[in-house]
Amino acid sequence: MSKKYNIKNLNDLQAKMLSLKVDYKMQEVVIKDDVKTYAKQFTPGNLIKKYATPSSLLKVDDKLNISSKLMSFVLPVLMNSTLFRGSGFITKTLVGLATSKVGKTLDAEHLSAIFNSVKGLFGSKKKKEKAGVYVDYGIPPDSETY
Repeated sequence: MSKKYNIKNLNDLQAKMLSLKVDYKMQEVVIKDDVKTYAKQFTPGNLIKKYATPSSLLKVDDKLNISSKLMSFVLPVLMNSTLFRGSGFITKTLVGLATSKVGKTLDAEHLSAIFNSVKGLFGSKKKKEKAGVYVDYGIPPDSETY
């Protein structure tokens, strides 16, 4: 594909070369900007912001029941290694069976509710500052003695 230019002398040729260089540089800047915006879409931080929101994780958990499967494995191990550390084989087996059943019934909503209640118990209790109570001593505020 050849382009035909209307070039009659050296000045026309130099002007056309200059305009082509300007077009080339402008296209280069546009392409670089497009590549940067395209590449920003796939950075780990942007992907986490887009897909790892609590609502999307809850939707995935509703479909796959990941949290209940995970809790059915983790809860027995956690209970046997902490609370029932020195107990016997039969006790650990019974605790493992019971906690795996309980773990299967827990889902993301139950876990977040439990987490929020525990966080409420151990959360920082800030003392509420009382608003400064205005005490009237009988001196008007715009007085010179105030």
